[in-house]
Amino acid sequence: MRPLPLGPSILLALFACTPTYLPTPPPPDPPPEPSGAATAAVTPEAPKKPRVESTLAAQGLSAAALDRAVDPCDDFYRFACGGWEKATEIPDDRSRWNRSFSEIDQRNESDLKVILESSRPRKGAKKTPAKQLTPPSGAGDAPLARVGRFYASCMDDKAIEKVGQKPLRPLLDAANKVKSPGDLTAALVALHSHGVWAFFDVSAGQDYKDATRMIAHVDQNGLGLPDRDYYLKDEPDKKAILERYTAHVEKMLTLAGMSAEAAKLATGHVLRVETALAKAAKSREERREPKAMYNKIDRAGVAKALPSVAWDTYFAGLGEGAINDISSTSPPYLEAIDALIKRETPEALRAYLHWQVIHFAAPRLSKALDEEDFAMQQALSGQKQQRERWKRCVDATDEALGELLAQPFVDLRFGGDSKRGAEKLVQGIRQAMGARLDELAWMDAATRAKARDKLDGMAFLIGFPDKWKKYDFEVGDVYLTNTLRGAAFRVKDSLRKVGKAVDRGEWYMTPPTVNAYYDPQKNQMVFPAGILQPPFYSAAASDVVNLGAMGMVVGHELTHGFDDEGSQFDRAGNLENWWSPSTAGVFKKKGECVEKQYAQYEPLPGLKLNGKLTLGENIADAGGIELAYRAYRALRASVPSEVVADGFTEDQQFFLSVGQVWCAKVREPATRMLAQIDPHSPGRFRVNGPLSHMPEFAKAFQCEQGSKMVAQEPCEVW
Repeated sequence: MRPLPLGPSILLALFACTPTYLPTPPPPDPPPEPSGAATAAVTPEAPKKPRVESTLAAQGLSAAALDRAVDPCDDFYRFACGGWEKATEIPDDRSRWNRSFSEIDQRNESDLKVILESSRPRKGAKKTPAKQLTPPSGAGDAPLARVGRFYASCMDDKAIEKVGQKPLRPLLDAANKVKSPGDLTAALVALHSHGVWAFFDVSAGQDYKDATRMIAHVDQNGLGLPDRDYYLKDEPDKKAILERYTAHVEKMLTLAGMSAEAAKLATGHVLRVETALAKAAKSREERREPKAMYNKIDRAGVAKALPSVAWDTYFAGLGEGAINDISSTSPPYLEAIDALIKRETPEALRAYLHWQVIHFAAPRLSKALDEEDFAMQQALSGQKQQRERWKRCVDATDEALGELLAQPFVDLRFGGDSKRGAEKLVQGIRQAMGARLDELAWMDAATRAKARDKLDGMAFLIGFPDKWKKYDFEVGDVYLTNTLRGAAFRVKDSLRKVGKAVDRGEWYMTPPTVNAYYDPQKNQMVFPAGILQPPFYSAAASDVVNLGAMGMVVGHELTHGFDDEGSQFDRAGNLENWWSPSTAGVFKKKGECVEKQYAQYEPLPGLKLNGKLTLGENIADAGGIELAYRAYRALRASVPSEVVADGFTEDQQFFLSVGQVWCAKVREPATRMLAQIDPHSPGRFRVNGPLSHMPEFAKAFQCEQGSKMVAQEPCEVW
């Protein structure tokens, strides 16, 4: 689902925890020290409790992932992950690979394939597409038949080739009927009602000033490249991508049926229009400021800013003619669109709209168009080969019918005490945050009381929604038609919420998703069932390891409620300044320290991270580790013995767990693209960045002042 203008703060994570208490044995002999150059650094202090010898594997960690030739005080990420990196190759159909997220996703994907393959219609079976859904009770019911039919249509490459662009004809015809600016509204209705967001997009979202109500949000959209800077910055890598994109548009339009001459001319129009949109668009850094993203100008305001669109006709065409309450993320962007529409020729507008339709549909079209579409993605990401058809069809089914597909997945992978265990972990992290608020000298009493109030009001959605979504659209045998119906359903499902009360039980991710998020407008964290698996959480792993991996992520999401964006929303989710000026000033200064720290990191030589873009996620990483460490210490305080695994103390195991869930390899083109668009830092810096500023880490691994993993000027927010 497309995020709201101020999207949920997404990381990737959750778990379910059941404490394991060990008996108190006689004190054993001192355990063997880890071998290699790092031996001295990881030698634990004299024991304060009787020790129980164990292995890293028994605790839920990987000894093979380590590179003991690396000093953990020099580069802890390589110490924790160097062995894994040496032994791991990025699959050819991926641009990056992660020891946690990617491997879990691969397992989930296989589970979903089994569900979908068993639900596919059999040859000779009567085809009876159903619109009304009921909760699944077995393999033969309507919902499973529905997801099976969608998946089968995606897998039928012969039928896809045969049908070609026929389902697109209404959209292409609408684009080609634009003879003057006055014709544009009808074309936008046709495209937007199917999720083809030319020029801008419209969705339902909470009112920033009244978190109980849903209003419409109009946001910038309509670019073919991932970010505006690809069009605007005079840098070699971006210029190369823009040149490749220009050739790509021309080839795609040719493959879609235009003559070579017409495609070349149309491509010039497309690039000119998209460059103008890029110039008018806000940067990703600017979009991190909630106050600037909220401009409630209502229908009269959008009509004034963009009079070239007949808004009464537009909303009536989308089926929601009564919409009046509207916020624009950027009224100047709407004004720029209006000027663009008035100065461009109808021919240019037609070319741009035509391209938007082809660009949207390309992965669902003929083999030639699909392959060229992938070739462009390949240039952006470095991915060597296209993913197998079944994997792409699993993703497509999850996008279209995610909460139907989720129901058998939840039955398969999220039973027993998983939810209760997750709730227990979350509450432990919440308690750690409450205790931390009491210790913060830089926060005054009034602001502390507000922060505690927000923490007390925070909700936690775990595993799957309490109420499953119903998908009110027909699923047939033509993949592109099914995709268009699914997209139309999502648009309609969103806009019909405008003017209604906020549904706080609605999810923005499907339960099989390997991810998690915090939504500042609902003041809630969401942890799908798909992420509640090893290495983030395992019933066989120790509490120490589960808290290092899963606890860190829970803490990360919780901390988003108090980062540079989340801190601007109150307990109820309203955009409200609840910080005293003095406390806000100190918080900003602490954030500047973090911004400066990460702006020095280079994922590739000469390529530095954007400290401002990644600020919120970096603050959340550091805060998440701090809270998880406190929760782990509180949990283990009453346990009479300490487990030493292959010579590593429990503190060291905790930090190894933090490190090993972020082991990752990324192709160079993807690294460059992610540095441009991703608010998350690369895995190496998500480990070394926070830990180098954490005294508990330095103490655990006996890192001396002057070591690379001991910051000279530590940044501390939470």
